[in-house]
Amino acid sequence: MASMTFEPAPDGADPYLWLEDVTGAEALDWVRARNKPTTAAFCDAEFERMRVEALEVLDTDARIPYVNRRGNYLYNFWRDAANPRGLWRRTTLDSYRTDSPGWDVLIDVDELGRADDQKWVWGGAGVIEPDYTRALIGLSPGGSDASIVREFDMLTREFVEDGFQLPPAKSQITWEDPDTVLLGTDFGGDSLTTSGYPRVIKRWRRGKPLADAETIFEGAGTDVRVNASADRTPGFERTLLGRALDFWNEEVYELRGSELIRIEAPTDASVSIHRDWLLIELRTDWTVATTRYTAGSLLAAEYDEFLAGSAELQVVFEPDEHTALYQYAWTRDRLLIVTLADVASRVEIATPGSWRREPLSGIPAATNTVIVSADSHGDEFFLDSSGFDTPSRLMRGTDDGRLAEIKSAPAFFDAENMAVTQYFATSDDGTSIPYFVVRRTDADNPGPTLLNGYGGFETSRTPTYDGVLGRLWLARGGTYALANIRGGGEYGPGWHTQAMREGRDKVAQDFAAVATDLVTRGITTAEQLGARGGSNGGLLMGIMLTGYPEKFGALVCDVPLLDMKRYHLLLAGASWMAEYGDPDNPDDWKFISEYSPYQNISANRKYPPVLMTTSTRDDRVHPGHARKMTAALQAAGHPVWYYENIEGGHAGAADNAQIAFKSALSFAFLWRMLAG
Repeated sequence: MASMTFEPAPDGADPYLWLEDVTGAEALDWVRARNKPTTAAFCDAEFERMRVEALEVLDTDARIPYVNRRGNYLYNFWRDAANPRGLWRRTTLDSYRTDSPGWDVLIDVDELGRADDQKWVWGGAGVIEPDYTRALIGLSPGGSDASIVREFDMLTREFVEDGFQLPPAKSQITWEDPDTVLLGTDFGGDSLTTSGYPRVIKRWRRGKPLADAETIFEGAGTDVRVNASADRTPGFERTLLGRALDFWNEEVYELRGSELIRIEAPTDASVSIHRDWLLIELRTDWTVATTRYTAGSLLAAEYDEFLAGSAELQVVFEPDEHTALYQYAWTRDRLLIVTLADVASRVEIATPGSWRREPLSGIPAATNTVIVSADSHGDEFFLDSSGFDTPSRLMRGTDDGRLAEIKSAPAFFDAENMAVTQYFATSDDGTSIPYFVVRRTDADNPGPTLLNGYGGFETSRTPTYDGVLGRLWLARGGTYALANIRGGGEYGPGWHTQAMREGRDKVAQDFAAVATDLVTRGITTAEQLGARGGSNGGLLMGIMLTGYPEKFGALVCDVPLLDMKRYHLLLAGASWMAEYGDPDNPDDWKFISEYSPYQNISANRKYPPVLMTTSTRDDRVHPGHARKMTAALQAAGHPVWYYENIEGGHAGAADNAQIAFKSALSFAFLWRMLAG
């Protein structure tokens, strides 16, 4: 690839480094100067129609209010037009079964924001179990990962005066008992890792100053983070501590008194404990004595026997060439398991001990099913089934295998004349790459097509219903494609690990192969093909822009990583070095430099137009990536539009109105570029 167009400073400094000053006056002036022409160009009458349609989908009361059980109540967080920042509320199962449940509102985030003169974004509730009387409430200023924490009394419906409180930080906090929390936060000094997450766990007792909290666990500064969890199930009380060595490797310990007991599973395995049982999900092969267990397997052992070194490992699930583990969750006495077979879901329920798996009946055909929630103290679980052209249906099940639909979402677009087809493209090394196409059945000629992909962190992309996509793209005649490229988890951990670090080129090759296949099949042309991705998917869009520009007519690049020379120095970037490599290591930089979009901009190749979006409040992926890339592209004379939302965090939007705006802007851009 050609070298950078802009001339570096004599000392080799990045000429756009100043754009990394997130809230600097000069940088924000630059942002405003680029937001303005973007909104002027695309926020026309058609944009406004799309924005209104998107907001209708996002705010409608006909949406399914997804719930999880805590004791006698089902809890839900809900946003709509009247409550843009949302309501934390609860109801009973009997009421939830009705068409108009009676919701008991515990916290009104809009009202709280007005009282505090803050634009709070809900950050979740850590409710003490099995009491369900107090909650640790996270509230983010503007949607950033950093949140404040306040203790909330669920009986009086008030925040606890002089209760547990934390200022904004990327904290990790959990209940140990009603008067004690385990806490990792910014204590000052060297209490954070280089990734910006907690390095120290302390025990903080009610009524004591935070400065007097007792240190119980520490990691290294180069770790990603440390974490703590406490299981308060009667008879199975345990405190677990974890040290994330990197993104994929973690040491897990049980704290008994002052003794740390290491759970001797592979560090790259996922470890979880439920009552008597230890589950180990393998990412790489593991040999114990003379037995070899395959990567992607789920193993079980009696927990105390495992610690004693006398446990018999039992295979709960073992993958094959086409099938991978996708999800699992406990009820009190059974284990729910969702697998993917060529990206088609299958749900089973297993009995501990024998680990016999039985398929659940009653799941709608030709849909993708996921676990919404499961009650680890009871027998209840909720599943959601949907497809690209099939609205969501929420089903409630119990341990005995009974499954019944309890809620259904409306259709937000007419899918009667649409078909969903799975194809396979061939990547450069001969690997078959699955992808889905959603298209009108009467579409005989190539037409505007949007291709989406991610390709990283073992994240699987599965068919799901998206009313905004349906309204703004499919219903207007567009075709949608979803690529299940390597780097994801659709075929287990091996599908991901072969695309890590020096294998990163496979992600781009797979996505480019799907783009080529769409054209070869006559579904679209290069001029009519757009692509969109966010975060790691935004990095993929940057690679498509600089490495495969001839394959696309337009690109939308959301909250992206783009400067892979400096990504590890920005915000949480250091935590991803296990995925991408260390650019300060010359051997790693050799392969990173071959694809890093910011370092591979050329003035001598024609690039498709690109819409670059980010958020000032994104404290995970630095907005400097998108800012600097835009500045360099403009300097090289390439067509680029830029939009930065002041709120939103890594999600890019803080409420439904902002989501609708951003969605309409992206689709207005794509229609303009791909349909003329």
